[in-house]
Amino acid sequence: MQKKDIGLAVLVLTVAAVVAVLNPRFLSPINLANTANLIGLFGLFSIAEAFVIVTAGIELSVGSVIALLGVLFVDMIVNQGIPWPVAMVIVLILGAIIGLLHGLLVTRLKLQPFVVTLCGLLIYRGIARFYTSDGTAGFSFGDEFPMLEWLVSGRTLGVPHSIVAFGIIAILSWYLLHRTVFGRHLFAVGKNEEAARFSGINTTRVIIMAYVICAVLTGISAIFFAMYTRSIHPASHGNFYELYAIAAAVLGGFSLRGGEGSIVGVVLGVILLQVLQNLVNLLGIPSSLNFAVMGGVILIGVTADTQFARYRSARRQAAAIASLGSKVRK
Repeated sequence: MQKKDIGLAVLVLTVAAVVAVLNPRFLSPINLANTANLIGLFGLFSIAEAFVIVTAGIELSVGSVIALLGVLFVDMIVNQGIPWPVAMVIVLILGAIIGLLHGLLVTRLKLQPFVVTLCGLLIYRGIARFYTSDGTAGFSFGDEFPMLEWLVSGRTLGVPHSIVAFGIIAILSWYLLHRTVFGRHLFAVGKNEEAARFSGINTTRVIIMAYVICAVLTGISAIFFAMYTRSIHPASHGNFYELYAIAAAVLGGFSLRGGEGSIVGVVLGVILLQVLQNLVNLLGIPSSLNFAVMGGVILIGVTADTQFARYRSARRQAAAIASLGSKVRK
């Protein structure tokens, strides 16, 4: 675990302790289970975002992709009569196609990731609204999918399956990013794409794969959210989720300049954001201030991290100068 991760873990524990003192209901089994469920739901697409950010890219269409794929998934299993396992596969394939399209536009046409995914944000939400005639996609009375509901929305021994899925994907992502050659290539491309290319790395393939992984994980998240809400209004479903994902990744140590970050940090970032969200609810703070509270905390956290980084850099430079001076005097 990196120093940043340790610092963030201490912050999470501190905030959780403060919340528990302010309102003991925070530690109630029901509240902990609900919070864990939300951590799982929001964590899935936050990890997805991290794979793009590490390459110095950005993915702004996460929320719109969740809305579009969620609408399609519900329509397939409710109205089209497609078996839900087949519908799941179709959603993941569509996610992969979206990621492939974004990756090709960024690498082949040399478009800025910000522009590509911002256009995606508008296009996918527009398609979702057109597909439903700006209505709501959901389950009709009597529609039941017991196995699917248990698998996605159920709990085992009180533990929500969403947090289990989040844990499994976090472990796999950690291994992929921190223990494989592909992971090292992702960091290298994010640090300096041109240098990575000259060192023999197929930077085009690496970037495309990052967007594909991001979109596939977002597709998984779309399925979980569709079963969690059971009703999707495309105009609002998934709004601002991309900003939440970026915030969790940045809190977790992923630099928007690329080449830095830790999956453990993203997990801790998601937990911190959800604990803060829970604090707002338990203290009776108006829900309209949710984003203001989270934004303020994120700003404070990023500012503190930047200042500490400058302080450490200044200390290293001072130590290097002192060492050089002692050698010169000798």
